[in-house]
Amino acid sequence: MQPTAIGKHIIFYDGTCGLCHWFVKWVLRHDAEGKFLLSPLQGETFAAQVAAGERAKLPDSVVVLTAGGALLTKSKAAEYVARKLGLGWHAAFIAIWPRVVADVGYDVIARWRYRLFGRNKGDMCPMVPTGLRNRFLP
Repeated sequence: MQPTAIGKHIIFYDGTCGLCHWFVKWVLRHDAEGKFLLSPLQGETFAAQVAAGERAKLPDSVVVLTAGGALLTKSKAAEYVARKLGLGWHAAFIAIWPRVVADVGYDVIARWRYRLFGRNKGDMCPMVPTGLRNRFLP
């Protein structure tokens, strides 16, 4: 992959998932420096930044495109976000599990997320204060 055209890390999230919207708000609370931009998987930024063949292989929950162009998914993406935000104990909690175990846990939560956290039918971006809206890409 090529480095992002934007030069920042991008978190792509399921714009219809209540848990993903919670995660986006959590990232915004912990990312005062603006290290991450956010965009729904259903948006034009995802289509422009990630080739169609690659998009077809990715999960429909959270995908991180690093500023260097690497695509991260599942527990690796969660650990990366926590580390970049300086939340070492969050990252350490994820890292203590063997990757396969952490990914199975991620998959179980992803499979049940709509039942547990609901599905947003309207806006792909969570409601955030006006000052944070510039962190979202279409």
